[in-house]
Amino acid sequence: MPTWTVLTTLTDKDRAEDLGLALEDLEPEPTGVGVFEMEDGSGLWEVGAYFTEAPDDIALTILAVAHGARPFTVSEVPETDWVAHVRRELHPVEAGRFFVYGSHVADSLPEGRVGLLIEAAMAFGTGHHGTTQGCLEAFDRLLDAGLRPEAVADIGCGTAVLAIAAAKVLDGSFIASDIDPVAVEVAVVNAAANGVAVKVACVEAAGFDHAELAARAPYDLVFANILKGPLIELAPSVAAHVAPGGHVILSGLLTPQAEDVIAAYAAEGLSLQDRREIGDWTTLTLRR
Repeated sequence: MPTWTVLTTLTDKDRAEDLGLALEDLEPEPTGVGVFEMEDGSGLWEVGAYFTEAPDDIALTILAVAHGARPFTVSEVPETDWVAHVRRELHPVEAGRFFVYGSHVADSLPEGRVGLLIEAAMAFGTGHHGTTQGCLEAFDRLLDAGLRPEAVADIGCGTAVLAIAAAKVLDGSFIASDIDPVAVEVAVVNAAANGVAVKVACVEAAGFDHAELAARAPYDLVFANILKGPLIELAPSVAAHVAPGGHVILSGLLTPQAEDVIAAYAAEGLSLQDRREIGDWTTLTLRR
């Protein structure tokens, strides 16, 4: 079955969200609508939708004009088994002592490395993005420095690769949370595939807003690999849930965005310990 995508951009968040709501009322009805702040520092908001029937060009033009958006770009997407495609394209990733791989290359795990079996799936964080790799490398450096956190939280966990990595090398309490129920389901499967299902609790939550997250606090280590805006919003909550002397590893940041995040966490009493870049992305390690 063919799929069509429609995309446009706006400069205003409220208008972008209003346009997203208006798209949901179109006929034919879209199968999904998304509104996202673009990560390139432009300040633009992207509004997009997927259709399994060709969308109405005239209706899209009217909506774009009415909401002050650029004309929609409409594309027909060829049929592709995306999971199979991604599996073919994903090569193992080395991040310090950690080795991230898929089952299609299961025989490639080097001796003496900590293997993280993470499949391509409908959730973020296979370990191949510079932000996830940066978090793993930051964690590896803390381990090399002798840190052995006993309570670890992975906020906005995606596939839960970070919580799984911690559970494979440490003894203690591990919890992974995500606002997306699909991500939580994927996290549960991945924890089981890596033999740490009994160690890693997976919950659906926005930030720390879950009874089990509160019950396990304070945390010696918090991972949050999300985006600039949510990271800044989370700063007070992270500070409230991390133990004195505890560490926080943050990513999901384009390099020009890092200073704003550092300032937000400094205001909550967390000091920058380390900052590394991989490509366009920055990973921060902070301490309370």
